[in-house]
Amino acid sequence: MIIAIDGPAAAGKGTLSRRIAETYGFHHLDTGLTYRATAKALLDAGLPLDDEAIAERIALSLDLAGLDRDILSANGIGEAASKIAVMPAVRRALVEAQRRFSRRAPGTVLDGRDIGTVVCPDSPVKLYVTASPEVRARRRYDEIIGKGQPADFAQIFADVKKRDERDMGRADSPLKPAEDAHLLDTSEMSIEAAFLAAKSLIDAALTQCR
Repeated sequence: MIIAIDGPAAAGKGTLSRRIAETYGFHHLDTGLTYRATAKALLDAGLPLDDEAIAERIALSLDLAGLDRDILSANGIGEAASKIAVMPAVRRALVEAQRRFSRRAPGTVLDGRDIGTVVCPDSPVKLYVTASPEVRARRRYDEIIGKGQPADFAQIFADVKKRDERDMGRADSPLKPAEDAHLLDTSEMSIEAAFLAAKSLIDAALTQCR
């Protein structure tokens, strides 16, 4: 069983994915962390972020078992990741690693931006989790403030819109819902409501697979 969850930043797909994986005893992979880990390895080694061959080599050697969300969530790493994520060779290397992960038993939950369309297009359950840019910026702002760090809502809102434009407009694996994905708009939906909606779809798929 492979559950594919896509959507823009701060829509709630990460929280939803982790809860689904815990509920069903499935393995979980935040595919965005694979790009961040590749970028961090380049930064740590003092390597350039604009050399596709070097970035590909790092991506091919990435250990998916060693992804630390807390460390990789740093803003500077995110900016570096956005630069290498547009490189076709890096995307190919990481997509293949993500596909290998998806085949783990008894099941997997992968979240990202191209899971249902590129990484696991045959997944029996595809969810597209979204929310308005304003709501997503507010969530990111509240998260940063909650950690006791300074935050500028206007800047975060601008960054969210810029990220959306970049993700949706790229030529290779643009962010978009798969044709057969179930849409979950969390703008005015609690994580509990989103989870229950997702669970009903997953339970139906599991019944069919048996």
